Amino acid sequence: MPRSASSPAVLPWILRTGVAMCFIGHGAYGIITKAGWLPYFAVAGIGEPLAWKLMPWVGAMDIAIGFLAFVWPCRALFAWGAAWAVWTAMLRPLAGQGWSEFFERAGNYGVPFACLVAVGLAGGWFTRLPERWPLDSALVRRRLAWTLRLTTATLLLGHAGCALLLQKAALANHYAVFGPSDPAAVMLAVGWIETALAAAVLLRPAPALLVSVAVWKLATESLFLTSGAMAPFFEVVERGGSYIAPLALAWLTLRSPAPSAPASLAAQSA
Repeated sequence: MPRSASSPAVLPWILRTGVAMCFIGHGAYGIITKAGWLPYFAVAGIGEPLAWKLMPWVGAMDIAIGFLAFVWPCRALFAWGAAWAVWTAMLRPLAGQGWSEFFERAGNYGVPFACLVAVGLAGGWFTRLPERWPLDSALVRRRLAWTLRLTTATLLLGHAGCALLLQKAALANHYAVFGPSDPAAVMLAVGWIETALAAAVLLRPAPALLVSVAVWKLATESLFLTSGAMAPFFEVVERGGSYIAPLALAWLTLRSPAPSAPASLAAQSA
């Protein structure tokens, strides 16, 4: 039986889980209200009193989108998810926090965009998609693979940029938990490691490398749990796309059918 990326429904569920994690994790901060969101509302000209009132509504919308990714996946949902995640990520540089913050969140918008690439734009936009997506086309698989490949490399480079370019103090604080004499030096070293990982993903995205990247991202983002941040669990959940993008690409690579032999070779072996 030939291996096929569409034979099980595993890959769609992997991608849908990435969308759900991002929106549920992000939405949770809206529900509990997060002071760190105030500069982003200010970009849109919304003052603090109204921002505090709007946060729970934004959070409720995000959580609804996250659950709909499980119960009613459709093209409109993924299109909205990609557009909304691009906008919320864009608010970081617009608020003066640097473009690395935007690229670091590539998993947030790259995964719903990958869902759109997988299912295509033709068809009902609000119709519930089937559990199995039509991924038998080599062209679709190639486009999906490149989408996930660029997403993974971009989020790695974005996180590296937060260390190497922005020298983000919060990152150094994460690595202080290990007790180094100079947490900032550890932060810079991690930045260079992630730059190398991004280059490796672009040049040769082997499944073992991609799984390693997913584990690496989960480990580094889990440092939020020791950072003293507000409700740090949701920080880890919100960055689900950072783990899902490389995992989905690893699965796609492993499940893609091997290239068929040329006709001349087939004739010789007959």
